[in-house]
Amino acid sequence: MDHTGEASRHLSTCIDRTADAVYAYASDPANLPAWANGLGGSIEKVEDRWVAESSPMGRVEITFAPRNELGVFDHHVTLPNGETVYNPVRVIANGTGSEVVFTLRRRPGMSDADFERDAGMVAADLARLKELMETD
Repeated sequence: MDHTGEASRHLSTCIDRTADAVYAYASDPANLPAWANGLGGSIEKVEDRWVAESSPMGRVEITFAPRNELGVFDHHVTLPNGETVYNPVRVIANGTGSEVVFTLRRRPGMSDADFERDAGMVAADLARLKELMETD
C-alpha cells in the first residue's frame, strides 16, 4: 500500500520524573546515544547541526528545535539520501511525573511493515528513556 505521508502514530511513555527533568535530559542532543538507538551510538555537533555517523541508516544530520519552556524537542533528521524527516516530540506534565509523546509520521511510499518496524524502534527508545530517567 502506498501512503502519502498523512498517516501518523502517537507513541508515548509515562515517566516517574518531572517534565522539567525529563525535558532537560531528553532534549540534550549529547544524551541521545544513551536512549535513542535509532540515531546511533555517538553524536557530535558540527556547526548548527548534530551528526550521527553510526546510525543504522548511515550518517544522519539532526537539527533540533530551540530549547523552550513548552517541552518541545522536535527535530529534523536528514537521511543519507538527502530526505529530511520531521519528528515532533513533546514532554508534558502528567500528575507529579511526565509523559513523552513522539509522533511517528509515515513517509511517502513507506510500507506497512517498515512503518511498524519504525514504531517498534521508537517504542523501544522511549522505554530506554523511561528506564534511564527512573533509575537514578
